[in-house]
Amino acid sequence: MSSQHVPHGAGIPAPSIEEVSPGIFAYIQLDGSWFLNNAGCIVGSRTATLIDTTGTEARGNAWRTAVSSITSNPVTTLLNTHHHADHTNGNFAFAPGATIIGHELCRHEIVTAGQFPRFSPRFPGTDFGDCPPTPPTVTFADKLTTYVDDLRIELSYVGPAHTTNDVVAWIPDRKLLFAGDVLFNGGTPFMMFGSLAGSLEALDRIEALKPEVIVPGHGAVCGPEVIARVRAYLEFVRDTAKRGFDAGVEPAELARDLDLGQFGELTDPERIVPNLHRAYLELRGGKRGAHLPMMQMFDEMVAYNGGQPLRCLA
Repeated sequence: MSSQHVPHGAGIPAPSIEEVSPGIFAYIQLDGSWFLNNAGCIVGSRTATLIDTTGTEARGNAWRTAVSSITSNPVTTLLNTHHHADHTNGNFAFAPGATIIGHELCRHEIVTAGQFPRFSPRFPGTDFGDCPPTPPTVTFADKLTTYVDDLRIELSYVGPAHTTNDVVAWIPDRKLLFAGDVLFNGGTPFMMFGSLAGSLEALDRIEALKPEVIVPGHGAVCGPEVIARVRAYLEFVRDTAKRGFDAGVEPAELARDLDLGQFGELTDPERIVPNLHRAYLELRGGKRGAHLPMMQMFDEMVAYNGGQPLRCLA
């Protein structure tokens, strides 16, 4: 089933709806590159619960339309896996009717950031529209359980990983995991706002759940095999960073001359630059999730791309 929103980028499909378990739907926005994320809808007998929204005003409205095609039940709960704009800009489309739940740092980051277009000039051609900041109104620090009828949804904090505030939504009765951006399927993992070491630990925690179906934050619905693929990339970054750090080579220079090998086939390969910066910070003993200069990171990614803007088809 396809939604009605057609992205401005040519050659990518319209968002689609996939029933990943009875009454549980994934909203997939391929190709999963910048701002093309996934979301979810869990339908109960009288209400619906969502997992994440989308990154632009138009896509937020399209997600709302897609939900109405899935169910006529009111959306009463919205779970945010982390604060990033591609997963939360569309929160406005479901407020004030839905109670928004997220990690306490998710709320903090959205409130602190304010209106989104701080770095949107790095994505020319993308119309983000008007997305009023709409943070969680219910927060938690470690774990929270919510229900759709008798179906248990376990929210667990696994950060800092992709960000400081990553949460995964585990539905044990279905062996189904909504992983947020702790897992990318076919895209380059991104740790600029989080932690390399923490990301590896988050993978261990996810693997221990033994999920059979995974809805990643970006890319197609998949199985647990994606965990090993993401781990391989993270270990590549870790090992590359250690060699460069020991040799005194700066991250941007190291990235420029680096052969990504099999990982060069992933979307958004320029993320290697901030990922190396993150690894270097941790090699220096820096705190997980510590600030990296965002504008510098985006400018260095543009430089890595030969001066070309970041590819955003949202």
